[in-house]
Amino acid sequence: MTDNRITILGAGLCGALLAIILARRGIAVTMLERLPDPRVKRVASNRSINLALAARGIRGLRYAGVLDIVEPLLIPMRGRRIHSIDGNTELHMYGQRPTEVIYSVSRAELNCVLVDAADQVPGVEIQFEHQAMDYDPESAILQMLDLQKDCNYSLPSSPLIAADGAGSVVRRAYRGDTVIGSSEELLQHRYKELTVPGRSDGTHQMDRNALHIWPRGGFMLIALPNTDGGFTLTLFLPADGEPSFSSLDSDEKVQSFFAQHFPDVAPLITNLSGNWARNPAGILGTVRSEHWHDRGDVLLIGDAAHAVVPFHGQGMNLTFEDCVVLDEVLAAQSDPSAPDWEAVFRMFENRQLENANAIADMALENYIEMRDTVREPKHRLRQELAFALERSLPQRFIPRYSMVMFHDEIPYRTAKARGELQRALLQELTRDAESMDDIDLDEAVKIARRTLRRL
Repeated sequence: MTDNRITILGAGLCGALLAIILARRGIAVTMLERLPDPRVKRVASNRSINLALAARGIRGLRYAGVLDIVEPLLIPMRGRRIHSIDGNTELHMYGQRPTEVIYSVSRAELNCVLVDAADQVPGVEIQFEHQAMDYDPESAILQMLDLQKDCNYSLPSSPLIAADGAGSVVRRAYRGDTVIGSSEELLQHRYKELTVPGRSDGTHQMDRNALHIWPRGGFMLIALPNTDGGFTLTLFLPADGEPSFSSLDSDEKVQSFFAQHFPDVAPLITNLSGNWARNPAGILGTVRSEHWHDRGDVLLIGDAAHAVVPFHGQGMNLTFEDCVVLDEVLAAQSDPSAPDWEAVFRMFENRQLENANAIADMALENYIEMRDTVREPKHRLRQELAFALERSLPQRFIPRYSMVMFHDEIPYRTAKARGELQRALLQELTRDAESMDDIDLDEAVKIARRTLRRL
């Protein structure tokens, strides 16, 4: 069955970008969103306020022709600024080239820009405050609720692209069904967001061009810069135990906790007590699926297919890469404006599913690195050696972080597999070393050349 109209469920970052791309290919898009129009009414959300945009996400925005209107929202971050308990800081660069930076961007502002851009593309129809209540896989019918009229209706939706997030109504309609075979694994940690305001002149109170991290072993605090001069802080902490969100059950305990563990930033936080009480603790989890499509009726995409924890800053970037890959698959069809959706969905899944699983694993690993490993002297030494090997062997050795963040031409699955080889190599080369002076760099280059094939 072919059709030149498609329904996208969800007008978030994924749905809006995909609508732009598909409509410009000549496919009519109806986009359904349960929330009000974000350009008119901002809705309080449990979701992270700030996101990190890297190469894969930039490629998606450029591919859709919207990068120029997004650029004013972006703040470059050159590296991680590590805050020790004594107040000293150290900048760990993300890469060694001027272009190797990531960008802080407001989720809400980016969503508004993308929705507005989609709304201006001929062939895109957006219906806000239309909530999906259920989905019937057999009939491919969505059960919808028009929130403005307070009435239910049934919507034949095939073909449907479900971009309705980690809690996807469509994906959960397949629970217990091997057609999709999904799982949701919650991390036993939560997150809460707070704010450091800008100075009265609009400048930042901390280094503007860095992602700030206060690593404390089993938990951490991070801060991303905002265009208004402030920072969004996010505390990642166990849900239970000591310390945990459940143990910080009074204003006195919260104040004491921040004074003890984050003494340099605690005085800068806006109304710590009030915002702590008002801002909910968000959950963190990983969504995986054995399959992302059901015939040509429905495709899961973005977080609906593969939500990942935020510790590698790749959730949005992976989602935008999805949009590009799906369109590349469409472009290979004999008639891209009226494709065989079952074939398109199948080929998209074949290209992306292993990559999604790979970055999900790397994101979980990166949490341990961010909250703990970055404090170890050997971590810094291995980073220095990795940069030295990259300079000597740029076609063979690229640090895993760089492969993920700056090399959109390298698939996530390749970055994961190659990263494991390189990690073992770095551990061996630094086993008896305390500094770069203890390493024979010429010999290390020879070993790396023998060990690693060209990328």
